[in-house]
Amino acid sequence: MSSAEAVYATEGPIAYLTFNRPQARNAMTWGMYEALARACDQAESDPDVRVLVLRAAGEAFIAGTDIRQFTNFSTGEDGLAYEARMERVIGRLEALTIPTIAQVQGVAAGGGCVIALACDLRVCTPAARFGVPIARTLGNCLSAANCARILDLIGPARTKDLLFTGRLIDLREAESLGLVTRTVEPAAIDGAVRELADQIATHAPITIRVAKEAIRRIASHRRLPAGQDDDLIAACYASEDFREGVAAFVAKRKPRFTGR
Repeated sequence: MSSAEAVYATEGPIAYLTFNRPQARNAMTWGMYEALARACDQAESDPDVRVLVLRAAGEAFIAGTDIRQFTNFSTGEDGLAYEARMERVIGRLEALTIPTIAQVQGVAAGGGCVIALACDLRVCTPAARFGVPIARTLGNCLSAANCARILDLIGPARTKDLLFTGRLIDLREAESLGLVTRTVEPAAIDGAVRELADQIATHAPITIRVAKEAIRRIASHRRLPAGQDDDLIAACYASEDFREGVAAFVAKRKPRFTGR
């Protein structure tokens, strides 16, 4: 179930999925998203696995979706299909019955931020940064479900701050917002994550599964029914601003947004 860009492995009761595209700061390809969904299926179907850890090679966790994959988008329907794909993967991660830990070293931006926040716990190094900078880069949007995932953790005012400014928050601010489970130095993070995962793996799995599912169900009641944000998503992905954002990224220049 592994590929060169996403490597799945198990060590006793712990499963690891390592995103392995460090030359692109682990920007997610379609194949990497599919590998994440498959890893969830594989970990959940293995009775010996009690915890899934997501980690990454290099100096970044995940810098977002690989923007070059957007160059062929031309309509709102393209955006709807993309967000549906994202929701299938992120929803699968969120609904996984075993605990998940994001091992965050460096930036977790855009889709990477959503993936980290969809995990149950986050163990970070001092270099960790979180954010969704699309308002200043691409001009696309988050789905309502992904907005809700951020809102559930940090509240509406902070969510608006992150989305309106497009800034990345550093570790200190992430800690103050309750996003960080533990902070460790880079040399110690593998051991710290393993120690936490091993601790969880020794506890009653049914108790953990029930607690996790209860919290997921409570959170789901605060989310829009499927399809009620289609008009919002389509408006962003069909806009001239989105095409400008993608073109600017590919050309390595600052985008010029016009509101059209």
